[in-house]
Amino acid sequence: MPGLHLTRTAENSDEIDALVAALADDGGGRVGMAGMAPDLPLRLRRTFAPLPRLLGRKVSQAWTWEAADRRDPNWYPQGITTSARTGFREQHGHDVLVTSWYARQSGGSRISVVDLERRRYGHVLLVMPTLTDGRAGFKPLKVHAGGIVWHGDHLHVAATGAGIHSAHVGDVLRVPAGSSYPAFGHRYVLPVRFTQRSGQDDGVERLRYSFLTLDRSQDTPTLVVGEYGSPTQTRRMARFLLDPESGLPRHEHDGRSVPEVDDRGVVRMQGVAAVDGTYYVTRSRGPLKPGSVYVGRPGAFREHRWATPPGPEDLVWWPETGCVWSVSEHPRRRWVFGMRRQDLPA
Repeated sequence: MPGLHLTRTAENSDEIDALVAALADDGGGRVGMAGMAPDLPLRLRRTFAPLPRLLGRKVSQAWTWEAADRRDPNWYPQGITTSARTGFREQHGHDVLVTSWYARQSGGSRISVVDLERRRYGHVLLVMPTLTDGRAGFKPLKVHAGGIVWHGDHLHVAATGAGIHSAHVGDVLRVPAGSSYPAFGHRYVLPVRFTQRSGQDDGVERLRYSFLTLDRSQDTPTLVVGEYGSPTQTRRMARFLLDPESGLPRHEHDGRSVPEVDDRGVVRMQGVAAVDGTYYVTRSRGPLKPGSVYVGRPGAFREHRWATPPGPEDLVWWPETGCVWSVSEHPRRRWVFGMRRQDLPA
């Protein structure tokens, strides 16, 4: 489908550098994802209850948040990605998951670093850096954050109609207690470096960047974007080639990144993982009924019903575990869970 594209904005380098300097004056500053990862104040809890009854037929392992995050009516989990093959393991000793949340009332959006090995996690507020009359600042990034991808040095956040917001994982900033920069209850913030703006030609419906995944099936990975859509809406999946050097969507001569598009997505799909030509797609069926996983290729999916907890969201393939991982969003029914790929045949 021609007519869809992304264009990249200039980097917020000056704003971020000014913010780093200002936080350093308060005793904080840039620590990066690897520097933040040892400082995870919250405890993950393993779910050992009968999994099929509580969590769905295909869940092989599951973890949940502390009580306040499990029940919070404001913050809702959405996206999930992993640090696998980013170089993080070499710095930190083992890989982690990262999830995203959006706030229904106030707070914007955030990510959580989820360390299954240590059974710990911690939140990082996503922010847009500002520089006004020489004074550095930031404001919460107000975005649904329905999907995230960590690839190389960048963390990409789905921004629905706006496209994709991209941050550098080395830009995680510590905000010390008592700082003049309030972080809305968060100890760390991650500023957006640039935005990859959604665009379309006349007569083409704007692509909704509902969720993201990284497909490593080929030598050069591709970024796959999907749309959440009702039966009357488009349900497209767009595939962007990535530049091997930068790891970002490859620009054509006119500065645009143009995807290949398939319009045969699943109704109300929430997330996708792509492995060796096979797609794994989650579909939610409300806050009470277990969700489904569709496996196969566009136009030829096999549905696995009752596969997940109610409210499954984004997906990521974590090859070192042999599982596709997801998160569920509804209060008191929130898990980070893995499903063995071998249990999800096409």
